[in-house]
Amino acid sequence: MKKKQFKSESKRLLDLMIHSIYTNKDIFLRELISNASDALDKLYYASLTDKKLKVKKDKLEIFIELNKENRTIKVIDNGCGMNKEELENNLGTIAKSGTLAFKEMMNTDKAKNKDIDIIGQFGVGFYSAFMVSKKIEVTSKKDDEEANTWISDGVDGYTIKKGDKEKRGTEITLYLKDDTEEENFSEYLEEFKINELIKKYSDYISYPIKMEVLTRSLKEGSKEDYEEKREVTTLNSMVPIWKRPQSEVTDEEYNDFYKDKYYDFENPLKTITTSVEGMTSYKAILFIPSKAPYDFYTKEYEKGLSLYSNGVMIMDKCKELLPDYFSFVKGVVDTEDLSLNISREMLQQTKTVQVIAKNIESKINKELLKMQEENKDEYIKFFETFGTGIKFGVYSDYGMNKDKLKDLLMFYSAKNKKLITLKEYVENMKEGQEAIYYASGATTDKIDKLPQVEQVKEKDYDILYLTDYVDEFCLNTLMEYDSKKFENVSNGKLNLESDEEKDKTKKLNDDNKDLLEYLKDNLDVNEVRFTNILKSHPVCFTSKGDISIEMEKVINAMPTDETIKSEKILEINANHKIADKLKKLYKEDKDELLKYAKILYSEACLIEGLPVEDPTELSNLICEVMTK
Repeated sequence: MKKKQFKSESKRLLDLMIHSIYTNKDIFLRELISNASDALDKLYYASLTDKKLKVKKDKLEIFIELNKENRTIKVIDNGCGMNKEELENNLGTIAKSGTLAFKEMMNTDKAKNKDIDIIGQFGVGFYSAFMVSKKIEVTSKKDDEEANTWISDGVDGYTIKKGDKEKRGTEITLYLKDDTEEENFSEYLEEFKINELIKKYSDYISYPIKMEVLTRSLKEGSKEDYEEKREVTTLNSMVPIWKRPQSEVTDEEYNDFYKDKYYDFENPLKTITTSVEGMTSYKAILFIPSKAPYDFYTKEYEKGLSLYSNGVMIMDKCKELLPDYFSFVKGVVDTEDLSLNISREMLQQTKTVQVIAKNIESKINKELLKMQEENKDEYIKFFETFGTGIKFGVYSDYGMNKDKLKDLLMFYSAKNKKLITLKEYVENMKEGQEAIYYASGATTDKIDKLPQVEQVKEKDYDILYLTDYVDEFCLNTLMEYDSKKFENVSNGKLNLESDEEKDKTKKLNDDNKDLLEYLKDNLDVNEVRFTNILKSHPVCFTSKGDISIEMEKVINAMPTDETIKSEKILEINANHKIADKLKKLYKEDKDELLKYAKILYSEACLIEGLPVEDPTELSNLICEVMTK
């Protein structure tokens, strides 16, 4: 029996297939099962026009046999089979795909063949089996022709001899490589491993994948004694839940699918299904979890949807299908229109992927807005869990996505004592109110006690309390909502005084110009001034410029070498007794004045949550002033 060489540059190309194109050896079984499924499809298609074939679709199947003693795996199908010429053409020529030619022929009559899924197209999937095999035998029989066996060790070529097979179909036998310190090939002889691979990659192949497995059950009438027996079982589900009519799938089934696939103990907060037909066709089922995964806000978290092509999983987490701000979404997408690379492990960057991703993004956005409108409590629960990511979506990429996401945002309302949307804030604005006011701090309770909020509350204006470190950056990126600008209550330019109050404050600061300049020169601030914005509080900080005090705290707390400083204004209540005390000390005792100034400065720092540079000095100064 003469050995034949592969018809392409076999050794070099085959080595490339095994060591470069395929990066995960587990997928060999997916490829062989996909090829077997194609063979079954071809036979069924042929039977539609050739009644002599007498094919019953419910009798078509794929069978797997494991033999630990011989270290072999067999993948057997009762599909169309191959004759000697086809064995030589399809297996003797690497990258020659009979499936591709068949698929091109079928495309001429899509309507007639809409229920037949053909998976393979490159003609190289078969060779992935050499990643785990030292030798492969393929015995195949087509119709009434004699059977033939193709044999190769994947190096020097192949031989074809007369085979021993009575019924139509193909039987592939893999002789596994010997185990090494780096590779454990014996695991593929374990039933649980085969079951795991089929569930992961081939669960939705439309034909049953069967295997004889060992089962253990209590003996009849016994509570302790078990009996073991081997029986044939079907390993795959065949029909994916997303391909079933929605009217036939219960909420409980969706919930069970989610919990089983994503290892969650709780039901999803929301299930989203979508089916699109057209230039780009796909089906998808998406889930919004009820709680964030433990690693959601870490670098280790991987976003992405499970991507299937005709029921065969291509990628477990396809990150291209989700924007970062919707990375919390779990789910699957199944499409026939993918442009895959040769290994089927990665996507080519095609317009199809971009179209599907854009549609999915739009669908998620629409469903979240619908949830917000129809079930506010559910949406608040969602936003409390995943809202930070949406805020980052507004802020990141230079605000490119802010218009898409702005209506999803929620912030705590001082008036309502709960989260509200920007739309709700604007709808409830007081007559004559020109801006959307906000204040930043560690907690809502601490913000509520800030001296700066007092003036805004006195006007009966609502204030958004920002407690998340990204909040202020998010609003600065938005700049405005519904033509209403965002105003920080701690901004030194906040303009809520009447003309009369402004004139009075200006005169007071002009009259005490020297005192205020002296205080500024001796304190770490950009300006000191008397103000009427404080009602009961003696002192506070405001800021000017683009960097607020809260931004300074956030950026300086990051694990980088970058530090920034806001331009601080020390505001002193012109109507408080402390103002008169400072004026008096400026004339009589400047040393004593500086003690009071340092205390006031430190008080402003404490109110804002800024560190006091010298707590010991502050303590001594307070005690000294108190004992006089």
